[in-house]
Order: sequence, then C-alpha cells, then structure tokens
Amino acid sequence: MHPVSAAFQVEEEISTLRQVLSAKERHATELKRKLGLSPLNEFKQNLTKSWQDVQTSNAYVSASATLDDITHSEAYKKTQETLSQAGQKTSAALTTMGSAISRKLGDMSHYSIRHSISMPAIRNSATFKSFEDKMGNLKYKVVGPRGDESPADSVTPTQENPPF
Repeated sequence: MHPVSAAFQVEEEISTLRQVLSAKERHATELKRKLGLSPLNEFKQNLTKSWQDVQTSNAYVSASATLDDITHSEAYKKTQETLSQAGQKTSAALTTMGSAISRKLGDMSHYSIRHSISMPAIRNSATFKSFEDKMGNLKYKVVGPRGDESPADSVTPTQENPPF
C-alpha cells in the first residue's frame, strides 16, 4: 500500500469515528434529558458522592476522632471556660466604662466648651490640672526647651496665664 493512500485512509477513519462519537454524545444527552438529569443535577450528585468519600476516608475519620478527643479533654474545657469568663468580664468592663463616660459627658452637656474652659471650678480641678501637666510635658517633648529651659522651668498655663 502506498504511504499517501494509507494516510488518507487513516484520516477517513478518524473522521468517521468523530461522527460516530458525536452521534453517541447527542444520544446520551437526549437520554439524560428524558431521565431528568441536568448538568446541575449531575454536579450535585458528584459533589454529594465526593463528600461521602471524604467522610469515609481514613484521614477524615482519624482527624475527626482526634478533634473529638481534644474537645472532650480537660485542658480544652478549662480553656473554653476561661475564655468565656474573660469575654464576660471584658464586656462588663466596657459597659461600665461606656456608662461612666456617658454620665460624665451628660454632666457636662449643659456647658459650652468655651464656658467650661473659663470656669475656675473646672480649671482648678485635679483632672484639668493633670491634663494641663500632660500637655505641657508633651509640648516640651515636641518643641523642646527654649534656650536652657527645662520642663520645670517652662511656663505652664495657669489661671493667671491661661492657654487660650
């Protein structure tokens, strides 16, 4: 047989096999449609089957048993209890702090900022003095001394020398 005719014959067989395969695929698709099998249903079935395979695998069963052992251990129970208590205490502390801040802001809400700054009672309070000291120290750290001035020598705002 001549090499050219053999190649031609192989090409014809390939073409015929493609046509047969295409016809069989159409027939299979038609049968699936008649049976109510859609690509989505096939995907769901494959996914379900794969999940079942995973759940019955040795690795999954072993990991599940280990996790079960851990969750029933005393260390796990103590850690869970401690974290739960810490969360409850933190929540209570934040609630208390929020209430205190709200109460303080509520107490000061009837004063304007300008009015409260000029009020001697507030300006002479320990909180305001502490705030002034911290701001003076912060200013010293940022600006630095003027000449040979130390933080103690620097002029901090007082009633006689207001900052505003």
